[in-house]
Amino acid sequence: MSSQRPHFGRVAVIGTGLIGSSLLRVFRREGMVDELVGCARRAETRERILELGIVDRALEDPTEAVDGADLVIIAIHLGGYAALADAIAPKLKAGAIVTDVGSAKATVLETLGPRLPEEVHLVPGHPIAGTEFSGPDAGFAELFRDRWCIITPPADADPSAVKTVAAMWRAAGSAVETMDAEHHDLILAITSHLPHVIAYTIVGTATELEEDVQAEVVKFSAGGFRDFTRIAATKPDFWRDVFLTNRDAVLEVLDRFTEDLSALRRAIRRSDGAEIFNRLSRTQEVRKNVIDLGQDAEWRR
Repeated sequence: MSSQRPHFGRVAVIGTGLIGSSLLRVFRREGMVDELVGCARRAETRERILELGIVDRALEDPTEAVDGADLVIIAIHLGGYAALADAIAPKLKAGAIVTDVGSAKATVLETLGPRLPEEVHLVPGHPIAGTEFSGPDAGFAELFRDRWCIITPPADADPSAVKTVAAMWRAAGSAVETMDAEHHDLILAITSHLPHVIAYTIVGTATELEEDVQAEVVKFSAGGFRDFTRIAATKPDFWRDVFLTNRDAVLEVLDRFTEDLSALRRAIRRSDGAEIFNRLSRTQEVRKNVIDLGQDAEWRR
């Protein structure tokens, strides 16, 4: 397989929401596969991915979907991994690669690793890309362009399989980083999971205000609150599973955030302008670095 653009006989994508359907579009665009199989529980979703032309076959049964596949991509919520692995394991062919797109990686190694046959290669992955929208119509092939994808292979992973998964993501337009699963989970707890905890909480607080105040909060939403509503609009079942599967790292960074929030609260209560200014100023360099690294681009179609 080419390091730039791998080719597969058959690829099965289990879960055809935003990420899964975007990957299907990537495979179509890049011509990396002879047969694309999409797997979805709902009949209307299967009908839709066929209408969109992003699959050759649309199946309900994941065991049928993975039969004969060279590459299996799991794009469902983390809470469904164990049952899925138990179901598909007997049908995976020797030498097949199994990867995923989940937001917490240690749990993927713990859940999938023991359930997959030894002759199957597990290479977990996490594309740092997304929107608040879901479903196959929300997907687009450019979703991963100029974004990061982190892969977290187990220590005994087959090097060729790791190279193939990395090449797949590069063909999608992503920059690829390889790291330890536990380290990934800590980093993502800060950059993604904690912001979602905060966003859900802030928007939830707004829903508990009096009705007339709620209406004015929506009417006069400033940019900050609008951004929180966008983040909090993502699927609650997905984020429930992320918070639970990455619980230790989420709690660790949440504890640190709570301490910092308490310190700022104390400075405000004491009218300590110097301390408030110092705390606000030190965050500007982080924002500058985010912009310099090109991580502030928003996709517009």
